[in-house]
Amino acid sequence: MCHKSFVRVVVLRKDLYETSSDLSGYNAVMLGLSTIQYISIAILPLLFAITVHEVAHGWVAARLGDKTALMLGRLTLNPLKHIDLVGTILVPASLLLLSSQLGHSFVFGWAKPVPVTWQNLHNPKRDMALVAFAGPFANLLMAIGWAMILKLGLVLGHEALWYSRPMILMAQIGISVNLVLMVLNLLPIPPLDGGRILTGLLPGPWAWKLARVEPYGFFILIGLIATGLLAKILLPVVSLLQNLLYMIFGT
Repeated sequence: MCHKSFVRVVVLRKDLYETSSDLSGYNAVMLGLSTIQYISIAILPLLFAITVHEVAHGWVAARLGDKTALMLGRLTLNPLKHIDLVGTILVPASLLLLSSQLGHSFVFGWAKPVPVTWQNLHNPKRDMALVAFAGPFANLLMAIGWAMILKLGLVLGHEALWYSRPMILMAQIGISVNLVLMVLNLLPIPPLDGGRILTGLLPGPWAWKLARVEPYGFFILIGLIATGLLAKILLPVVSLLQNLLYMIFGT
């Protein structure tokens, strides 16, 4: 049985990375970046967000008794091991092209699922929940890391404009991408990580009923996107967490 990575939805919105007075003017349009330059800056945090998320699943699974991902060479930060040609490259790149013109968009991306054999886990029900939690937690740690990079870029400021400005924009994107991935994946919809966490916490009969929703999870997510409900659910929480990071790091 594989721990499905499912679809990772990333939202790059102008209002998500311009919430601090210190950051005014640091966006792709005001920096005069071309579409290619914008993509070259955005692709790194996007790749790391998806790759580290998946590695975290496999690493925790290995610690809890299942070495499947380790034996298949998936516990590596080499993105080539996790890239899905369509889901990680073609679809996000195409939508990033659109986002550079509009200033915001939904950017879909997904990686190859990290295989987890639940029968190998010490306590399958509990441990699958821990494996699921590892992905969003990794995104939180990455968002904190990007906040540190953002602070560094602001400190360098006018003394090194040629690389501090792209660094700041990359950090802003890195923060928003990782927070969106974290909050999205914590939604209690199987097979998103939140659904798997809730399945591990619920009593047997209720967990079984929730698990039966999994075949329809993709369609539920598409429906939330099409109706605009997903943005209404995600963005207030993401904005709150982002502002909290900005406040903590004084940006």
